[in-house]
Amino acid sequence: MDLWALADLRTPWCLHVAVTLRIAEHIAAGREEIGALAGAASCDATMLGLVLTHLAHAGVFEEPEPGRFRLNEAARQLLEPGARSGLDLDGFGGRMAHAWSTLLTLVRTGKPAYRDVFGRPFWEDLDAHPEIGAAFDALMGPGHGTPDADFPLAGGWEAVRTVTDVGGGTGAMLAEILRARPWIRGTLVDLPRAAAASAETFRAAGVSDRARAVGQSFFDPLPAGDDVYLLRGVINDWPDPEAAAILRRCAEAAQVVGGRVVVLKSVSPDERPAEIQIETVLLGGRQRTLGEFRTLAAGCGLEVAAAGRQKSGASFVECRPEACATDTAR
Repeated sequence: MDLWALADLRTPWCLHVAVTLRIAEHIAAGREEIGALAGAASCDATMLGLVLTHLAHAGVFEEPEPGRFRLNEAARQLLEPGARSGLDLDGFGGRMAHAWSTLLTLVRTGKPAYRDVFGRPFWEDLDAHPEIGAAFDALMGPGHGTPDADFPLAGGWEAVRTVTDVGGGTGAMLAEILRARPWIRGTLVDLPRAAAASAETFRAAGVSDRARAVGQSFFDPLPAGDDVYLLRGVINDWPDPEAAAILRRCAEAAQVVGGRVVVLKSVSPDERPAEIQIETVLLGGRQRTLGEFRTLAAGCGLEVAAAGRQKSGASFVECRPEACATDTAR
């Protein structure tokens, strides 16, 4: 194993720079010579040439002759909206890239240090910079993979009439659930910025008449009495105290016969330890093993009823409020 190759930061930073300067777009528009590219990107031709030559050697872009660059299969991926949003140093991609510089503080203290770099905690920073928040919503929204709405429920979906998606972003997951099951009505709970953007998601899915959005924090009391409270990729964003607070709110709201809380993509049901992810650096959370989650949930009044993996490979855990679980057992 080449240790220095693993530690080499040139390629990722060169890639970020190329995306930020929209080099792939300029080449696609017919500008291949380094002078034309530098002019279009308003940057120094010599320095840009060094960056693109390195990327060509790394397999991104082709350099058929010195100072002339073309797109290859890898470079064409940079034309996709998700790549631009996730890698642009002037946007949300820059937040993610620079956040990694706080990893040492996180490891030493156990607490995220995002505020140290950007002046505010992560969510407050998104609210303070609407363009950054919109880019984050786009990354997490309908274009960010396909939500797997076919997770299993004990007893099936037939008896479910209402679903609340807690922290569901702009509503992509909830829209898929409602589109596939026309007898269900849904509520999205997220911060006002994301909740407002969900209207277009629901309209595009044709479920606006069965969906509503509530703009609030999931640390506050949730709309109560629904059959399923869904947490997709939420619990893994938070350290134990905040994760427990969210689970308690769900347990409070799900105190109905058959009520349940379903956690997706946040727990490893096979007990494999998780690797560090960008969510850990941004927010201080982590994916928990099933044993760790079971202990956390029990302290919040939730009993794990089932756990496993979906066809997509994503994990699911189904919980019942302890009072409801006891009543059902009787």
